[in-house]
Amino acid sequence: MRISVAADERVGIADELVEELARRGHWTVRHGALSDDERADWAWASEAAARDVAAGRADQAVVCCWTGTGASIAANKVAGVRAALCTDAATAAGARTWNDANILALSLRSTSSGELREILDAWFGAEPSTTPADQANIAHLSKIEHTSHR
Repeated sequence: MRISVAADERVGIADELVEELARRGHWTVRHGALSDDERADWAWASEAAARDVAAGRADQAVVCCWTGTGASIAANKVAGVRAALCTDAATAAGARTWNDANILALSLRSTSSGELREILDAWFGAEPSTTPADQANIAHLSKIEHTSHR
């Protein structure tokens, strides 16, 4: 699977994340501080990863910043993206299953190595739900995204 990865700093789990994805057989596209020629700030890095997913250049993405909050907010500004900030495996599995999340957001500060592996196991082990109610919610997100409220 092709995974776009973004981080605004090379601290915490940033480098370990890239290594772990490669160990699992994923090909990574790196943005922000993980790239030698891009702006590292969380808004720019996360946007680049999210645009990869929206344009089909990546199957999914993992975006990181100190708390993970800014990275998830920036990614969610891109149409077609459903980024979820996950701090544990149960949240990651739920985000994939019920929300069909296509971008995982992580905290560089508070995610440990063990939690990283558990979260990735849950994220990649879960499949989007096919139940009509869950599918209706995902379809409604697309409607919200394309409706202008003034």
